[in-house]
Amino acid sequence: MAKVNIVVEEAGVAMSATLNDSETAKKLLKVLPVTAKAQTWGEEVYFEIPLRAPEEDPHDAVPSGTIAYWPPGHAFCIFFGQTPYSPVNVLGHLDGDPQVFARVRSGQTIRLEEVKESAARTRGKEHRRASR
Repeated sequence: MAKVNIVVEEAGVAMSATLNDSETAKKLLKVLPVTAKAQTWGEEVYFEIPLRAPEEDPHDAVPSGTIAYWPPGHAFCIFFGQTPYSPVNVLGHLDGDPQVFARVRSGQTIRLEEVKESAARTRGKEHRRASR
């Protein structure tokens, strides 16, 4: 499964997320990287992305840690306790504690980028070498 990094330097947040195999997730990978201004709504961070996709198995409730696409707002959403305003296409889940996204404030710059498989393997090898 593909992975993405979500980074908000001003809030000290950097986390990877694992994408599912949905058509929306595949389309998301084609528009990355994306840099935008974060917006917040309750316990949700969201931002507009250059993706236009229809509803795909929409969910009107998701667990904390879910990442999703909101078709009406063309937005990438990160849920850390909030349920969606309206149905979303689930894209996957965060790989760490979703509560760190509570530090993100509206207007902060957020970056979403694909984790390249070869780069992840290389970083892992370098880490193992440095640990010896």
